[in-house]
Amino acid sequence: MSTLELLQTILIEEFKLSPARLVPEATLTDLGIDSLDLVDLLFKIEDRFGLKIKDDVPRSLVSLNDVAAYIDELLRNRPAAGGTQAGADRPS
Repeated sequence: MSTLELLQTILIEEFKLSPARLVPEATLTDLGIDSLDLVDLLFKIEDRFGLKIKDDVPRSLVSLNDVAAYIDELLRNRPAAGGTQAGADRPS
């Protein structure tokens, strides 16, 4: 399953959005996702993808494609299993 497909699944299951609305170009605003919903979505992404998202989320996250690309970037840049990340304040 692609990152975009998993993101769409989260939005369907957790935010009760219609699959027909979840085209890659759909904006978060058009989907009714406000800043508080985005924080909730990011927590769900952390859980589902096993990621730690920093507080400095890019403001360029406008569409589902943008969010999927951001997740893919985080996945590519995460430390290898068992490694430590410089500046990490919590154990994995």
